[in-house]
Amino acid sequence: MVFLAVLALIAGVGVAIWRGTGPLPDPEQCSAVVGGRKVPLSSEQGRNAALIAAIGLQRRLPARAVSIALATAYQESKIQNLAHGDRDSIGIFQQRPSQGWGTVAQIRDEHYSINKFYAALEHIDGYETMRITEAAQKVQRSGFPEAYEDHAPDARALSSALTGYSPGGAFTCVVDEPEGSGRAQAVSKSLDEAFGTTAVDRTGAREDLLIPVANGKVGNRLGWAIAQYLVAFAGPLKIQEVSFDGRTWRTGRNSEKGWTGSNAIDSRVEVNLG
Repeated sequence: MVFLAVLALIAGVGVAIWRGTGPLPDPEQCSAVVGGRKVPLSSEQGRNAALIAAIGLQRRLPARAVSIALATAYQESKIQNLAHGDRDSIGIFQQRPSQGWGTVAQIRDEHYSINKFYAALEHIDGYETMRITEAAQKVQRSGFPEAYEDHAPDARALSSALTGYSPGGAFTCVVDEPEGSGRAQAVSKSLDEAFGTTAVDRTGAREDLLIPVANGKVGNRLGWAIAQYLVAFAGPLKIQEVSFDGRTWRTGRNSEKGWTGSNAIDSRVEVNLG
């Protein structure tokens, strides 16, 4: 009986693997690969990095600004929304309420803290041509002014991927299959908060989404930024599938493969909510 039970268990596992279902063998995680450089991230780091890039695009900032923000977030919090830090420092950028960055509740809001960082960066003349650590230091005024440069290579790779300058699915995540289906309204709200007002069309009985983008290089970069943002947030938004520009990403065991070839067109991002 024990032997038969073991055989049944093995067979069951085999079927689960064959169908692409079952638990993930590794923890949920994200990564970016640009120019041979691989940047590993936890799921939380992936979401925060994608949001930093999206808000940078919403503010019409160059990819350099996103690189500076990401390097700063790496150094200050490892791109995590921390509830504590040195003295009264909190959040992704370890901003301090006592230094005028906002209330504790405001700074713990990722959208608020990212916008506050960018607003301060925009007031620095010539930040685009400075070394990343110099620009970051002018915003943060840290006791370790050169520390941000240690994270510059990973920050540049992440920025290039998440802003769409490295197309083709340079950023991906391993995400377990969601329980239940996502809601179109939640996805639309998330995109609006990250990228600004975003045109979203609903299609089909399952409220799947189509997000149109313009033709040309600028539209393609935005399309990849949106598509990869949705992959980063696929877990909380319960997204099953994202497709754009000849590539498709799927949740569950399929997500271990990253982006795979498909017939997806380059004029819209397609989102399957299951």
